[in-house]
Amino acid sequence: MTNAPRPPRGTPTPDELREQVEHTRDELGMTVEALAAKADIKAQAKEKTAAVKEQAAEKTALVADQIRVQTQHAAQAVKDTTPEPVLHKAGQVAAVVRANRKPLLVAGSVLIVFLLVRRSRGRR
Repeated sequence: MTNAPRPPRGTPTPDELREQVEHTRDELGMTVEALAAKADIKAQAKEKTAAVKEQAAEKTALVADQIRVQTQHAAQAVKDTTPEPVLHKAGQVAAVVRANRKPLLVAGSVLIVFLLVRRSRGRR
């Protein structure tokens, strides 16, 4: 047996003290990292920008879906209230337009140029 003085009860051993110091260092490191993150305004701005972009994309998709549904309802309402002969005639016109796209595009372009020239001459 050694005659080394015994520490009083409740006094931590050197190993326990080392463990406490290590634990305190870890906590201090995490605290410093948290403070550095709070001070990093650029990173916070990037995170906020990303969150706002994501919200805007979700909102845009939602609004687009709502518009699509409303358009379908409106188209169905028009179809339901339009007399059958008018629908038939409109279908025929659409078929003619699809079959003759180039001449109609050329005619439309000529009409637009004519109107723009006429408008510019009227201002002079």
